[in-house]
Amino acid sequence: MPPASPERAGTKVRDDDPAVILAAEREHLSESLEFLRLMREDVLSLRALGGDPVSEEYLKADLYRRAEALKDIPGTPLFFGRVDYSAATAGSLPGADSFAGEEFHIGRRHVHDQGGLAVVVDWRAPVSRPFYRASQTEPMGLRRRRRFGFSGAELTAYEDEQFGGGGPAGASAGVSAGPASASRILIDEIERPRSGPMRDIVATIQPEQDDIVRAEAATTVCVQGAPGTGKTAVGLHRVAYLLFTHRERLHRAGTLVVG
Repeated sequence: MPPASPERAGTKVRDDDPAVILAAEREHLSESLEFLRLMREDVLSLRALGGDPVSEEYLKADLYRRAEALKDIPGTPLFFGRVDYSAATAGSLPGADSFAGEEFHIGRRHVHDQGGLAVVVDWRAPVSRPFYRASQTEPMGLRRRRRFGFSGAELTAYEDEQFGGGGPAGASAGVSAGPASASRILIDEIERPRSGPMRDIVATIQPEQDDIVRAEAATTVCVQGAPGTGKTAVGLHRVAYLLFTHRERLHRAGTLVVG
């Protein structure tokens, strides 16, 4: 997976101007939505050329499912966070050396530009894990973690947490989050009233939940807790992670969800 180009994404802006940073992130969101639209158009332009009528119908069905998966979801943010890796990441995360100095926007799906560079990285990809797990004592190669506040699909705020002794960034348009302070955006999202269909928790997965979600496929996991604590949501996100990480294997074996 090629990393996104910070220069192309417009993320190299003044760290001391929250309004400029917020404007750059909104521009990145707009560009990402356009690239997602182009990805879908590319799929819709493909022809199903099978060796026989049955194979052709299978290909048509695959292309249809792929195009449906690339539809934007109205009112849902395309990304909810960003991780900025420090220049020196040795030993912090397997394979992290190749991420040194890079910046990745974390979202619900992978989106790439027309050159194949990632502009949004899927939350299940290994490069995204520090977004959920990094701490001041174990930064996992990060120099900064950024969370975004949204109203519907509109980006309204950001909040930075610095690692490695750097000071917090963000004011007015952004919100400061020093080493000892809890994320206000994260708390607001967790405490937001729930109604109607069950929502995903992908933007608010906690380290203990991440352990369950990303456990090895051969590991049997039992999730226990009181009603309303998110057991079902964690279980379903584990299924989503396994389907992403072991796609071919589970495609052959199948997945059973019992409610």
